[in-house]
Amino acid sequence: MSEQILIDLHTHSLLSDGCLLPAELLRRCEAAGYSGLAITDHVDSSNVAEVLRAISRFCQGMNGKTPVMLVPGVEITHVPPGEIEGMVRFIRSQGKFLIVGHGETPVEPVTPGTNRGFILAGVDILAHPGLISPEETRLAAERGVCLEITARKGHCLGNGHVARQALAHEALLVMDTDTHGPDDLLSPRKVRNTICGAGIEPERIPEFIENSLRLARKYRP
Repeated sequence: MSEQILIDLHTHSLLSDGCLLPAELLRRCEAAGYSGLAITDHVDSSNVAEVLRAISRFCQGMNGKTPVMLVPGVEITHVPPGEIEGMVRFIRSQGKFLIVGHGETPVEPVTPGTNRGFILAGVDILAHPGLISPEETRLAAERGVCLEITARKGHCLGNGHVARQALAHEALLVMDTDTHGPDDLLSPRKVRNTICGAGIEPERIPEFIENSLRLARKYRP
């Protein structure tokens, strides 16, 4: 069943603030039965080129050597809203990378206007968008930007609001862990508890899986 497919498009390694090497992160995901994994380390203007090269090299090197659909990506983090479009354009010019935008989580001082900036720039996933507005949610729906329901402590405080807005305005949803270490990894129980805990019926879990699979297939090497 699709509900048993484990796919996570928002994780971090030692290339930013995670505690695992990319190889160990992948191996632990293999052992946990993952079908798909995106490594999306934090980037801003100081490190984006280096992280893109490192993640691309790793993912290409593992092509055909792992049963996991391994996807190279980045999470643009705390970049001023006026610089988001340029950074997204630069990343797109470097190849096939899944782009996650670090949204206006309720537990960090993210600059107002960041959610809108990421949506207008056409990122693939707006992570933990906090108290996203109806207008921004409608815009995300129109532009095909997925909104994230997250299992990450603190960031998950906005899940219920994000879910209500997305369902009201027919925005696409994905569920990710924002993994930084081994204890954060997915399980079928975590998928169900996180999605249902946001107030979404369990019958809709396959929609989350399909949205994630679509993105993973688009960006895998």
